[in-house]
Amino acid sequence: MNKEELFARIQKAIIEGRKSEAEDLAREAIKARLDLTEVIEKGYVPGIQKVGDLWEKGEYFLPELITGGECMKAAMAVLQPELDKAQIKTKSKGKVVIGTVEGDIHDIGKNLVASMLSANGFEVIDLGADVKLEKFIDKAVETQSDFICLSALLTTTMLGQKKTIELLKQKNLYGKFKVLVGGAPANQKWADEIGADGYAENAMLAVKLASRLMGA
Repeated sequence: MNKEELFARIQKAIIEGRKSEAEDLAREAIKARLDLTEVIEKGYVPGIQKVGDLWEKGEYFLPELITGGECMKAAMAVLQPELDKAQIKTKSKGKVVIGTVEGDIHDIGKNLVASMLSANGFEVIDLGADVKLEKFIDKAVETQSDFICLSALLTTTMLGQKKTIELLKQKNLYGKFKVLVGGAPANQKWADEIGADGYAENAMLAVKLASRLMGA
């Protein structure tokens, strides 16, 4: 099997949600001593992007989107030790600190956003749910992140998004990180009102927004 055939098979495995095949093809690429960054950029990345496109068109649903992200994660788990051994840094699109704000234990939406950002080339530091507001800022400073992503599923906890931005202002860090907000009660009007850099309604829109902001 030549390189182009391998890339096509990798894409197909991701699009069709075949996790063990996505892992096997990663092992095959390692065995064949291929350029692993090229394997990621020409095989895995176009595959997950196609999954996102199909989801946006309404041809794929949430389970397919989640499965695509899981396939990508599994393949990267196979490739990463080899990349580390060769001291190859995969080109990161940006670094993201993400979590659900204090007082809110909902994490399904946040997990999906984290998974899709990771699958699309972002370095993701997931703090989990019920995260103290100070922790978002401390971790972003410590890891020199580009983004702070704040999820809230309740109208009572969405105020935590606003308070985090107020904290950033108090610490003279406002503008140092791009702050994105999401969750059921949030919308673009809310993001504008509290001074966030953006709002995304779903995981794929979050990826597009983050990519666009990094481009800017």
